[in-house]
Amino acid sequence: MDHERTVTVLAREIRTLLLVDNSATTLFYWGMLLKRLEYKVVSRRNAAEALKVLETDPPAAVMTEITLSGTDGVALLKEIKGDPRLKDIPVVMLTSVTDPAVKADCERLGCAAWFNKDVEPDTLYQKLQALIESTPRQHIRLSTSVKVIVGDGTAMGGSARTEYASAISEGGLYVRTQYPQPQNAVTPVRIMLDGGEVQAKAVVLYSYAKNEGPYKEPGMGLKFVEVSDQHRRLIRQFIKELLTRGIAH
Repeated sequence: MDHERTVTVLAREIRTLLLVDNSATTLFYWGMLLKRLEYKVVSRRNAAEALKVLETDPPAAVMTEITLSGTDGVALLKEIKGDPRLKDIPVVMLTSVTDPAVKADCERLGCAAWFNKDVEPDTLYQKLQALIESTPRQHIRLSTSVKVIVGDGTAMGGSARTEYASAISEGGLYVRTQYPQPQNAVTPVRIMLDGGEVQAKAVVLYSYAKNEGPYKEPGMGLKFVEVSDQHRRLIRQFIKELLTRGIAH
């Protein structure tokens, strides 16, 4: 079986984001990363082009740099918030500007969030989810294929079996298995990541004995109930490396 990893996020509905920046490098990096987070991305190089998109096909949210040629990001924000047709669209400032006075101006004008361009992907993702989803996710969840040892050979943990996870997040994972445990069962798991082994205890949220459910394969969805901060950081780093692989910042 081929266990090559992929970087597809398991999302419910694809949302459109408008990304505005002078830099082609920035547009490529954030555009690719956001697409890997299962957003549809429309990129524009200046405010005038962005406003044309807003008038014809309003996105779920706008992400803009402050420093733009012609009309800058602050003026773009002011124009969006001053238009009754557009004012409810969240505007996120994703910028290299660090001036607190400019940040204060943007907050006064109604920007939904302010991030510098070194923001961690999971931090940005959480904010975007909170802004545009009715049931926001707390963690990035990627489809992948990693080896997982379920159980520890004890009566409580059950027999130890080597399986593979189809999806992983900082909060849990989906394990492909022909022998799913029942809902609410608690089991130890050992997850083999590139950066090291993660040990955790997880509860079964749901299980499928046939090719059904969100993953169309037998298995069980697990939520971590015990995992150390160190091991949670390993998962977070693993996800970040998958997301950013092959794209230069």
